[in-house]
Amino acid sequence: MTGRPILTAAEMRAAEVAVFATGVTVEQAMERAGAAVAEVAWRYAGRAPALVVCGPGNNGGDGYVIARRLKDRGVPVRVAASGEPRTDAARANRGRWDGPVETLADAKPARLLIDALFGSGLVRALDPAIAGPLERLAAAAQMRLAVDLPSGIGSDDGALLGPAIAYDVTVALAVLKPAHRLQPAAALMGRLIVADIGIAGTSRLSEIARPHLPAPGPDDHKYTRGHVVVVEGAMPGAAMLSAMAAQRGGAGYVTLTGHGTGGPAAIVRRGGDLADILVDRRVGAALIGPGLGREAAARALLDAALASKKPLILDADALMLLTERRPLQGMPILTPHEGEFAELFGELPGNRVERAGAAAANAQAVIVLKGPDTVVAAPDGRAAISVPAPGWLATAGTGDVLAGLIAANRARGLDAFEAACAGVWLHRRAAELAGPGLIADDLIGHLPQALAECL
Repeated sequence: MTGRPILTAAEMRAAEVAVFATGVTVEQAMERAGAAVAEVAWRYAGRAPALVVCGPGNNGGDGYVIARRLKDRGVPVRVAASGEPRTDAARANRGRWDGPVETLADAKPARLLIDALFGSGLVRALDPAIAGPLERLAAAAQMRLAVDLPSGIGSDDGALLGPAIAYDVTVALAVLKPAHRLQPAAALMGRLIVADIGIAGTSRLSEIARPHLPAPGPDDHKYTRGHVVVVEGAMPGAAMLSAMAAQRGGAGYVTLTGHGTGGPAAIVRRGGDLADILVDRRVGAALIGPGLGREAAARALLDAALASKKPLILDADALMLLTERRPLQGMPILTPHEGEFAELFGELPGNRVERAGAAAANAQAVIVLKGPDTVVAAPDGRAAISVPAPGWLATAGTGDVLAGLIAANRARGLDAFEAACAGVWLHRRAAELAGPGLIADDLIGHLPQALAECL
């Protein structure tokens, strides 16, 4: 159910080497890239006067191709460069550009700015002699287009290595890179378009795609669709949100344990010993943590859940009671936000994907590191990043809804990694459908439509 691959700079270089070994030349790949970006620029800006700013490497070489292609279409286009080309392919395409090349520092702005200064692989801050003119030209442009990545972005971690310029369009060459989906860089991409230039690669990292969740068939019944147990604790409202999300997210049967009252009639309430409830072989997944509390009673409930050997989703307070309980058994799904993650795993090195992967291996669990760039990681090395979610999700209770969605998909039989990815996708899509000003309850009302898109 995972989507498009996301390649690091090293993986992208390996993919290029593999393609070049087949006889494709660097210049041919550069021509394809430049043609693809020029086509996007033409579609979005037409004959608007354009300025292409070129760096010294192959990204700059792409820029010279873009300028030539746009000029052939009748676009008034100028080129400015930060320096002389340093690669053979870039020098060759500089030679094919039959117009003048201005210096970046002295370049006058244009309605359309095409940034071909630096692409993937940048690891150091932009020189002020480049960052300053780039900011000036971007501020004066009516439209800004980035080639592969905005210049001044760390391609593997999404860090800002230069000015935070917001682009209207970014054309990713060949495949997505981590910075296309990791914050803070992801917020600067604008409309993101992936251009096929004949280079493909493989990676354990991918984009979370719309899952395929088949509708119930004629032989299905409430238990085959998935029986979810949601454990209620000190604050029953949170568990109720999770239970309602699990039900609307496709579960056939939802049991809410505890002593609360109210809620939809279709949710079955049960008191009694949690261990006795979880011994039922029909229970497909159990969710514990939302509103659980951290007192002795909460610890006892968590102990019972962990001892049950059922597929578990551990969220919120349950995570805070787990600090001495690693590794875990049975591939549970843990759903921490950044603060909870730090409490559980400390200050791990690396970007969000690397930190989530290290935590997954440490805990022997699937980790859902929540945020505007949610990352899902499994102990076997698989990882996926969500498409940016609406900022309106930053409100109380939305995490409880996400946990319930993940539980529903785990109960229906998906493996832990795929269940987590499916839950994240449905959560984001429901937020898009709910629109600005949403509260957690609104998400539940939009889950049927989000689910329908996955059939």
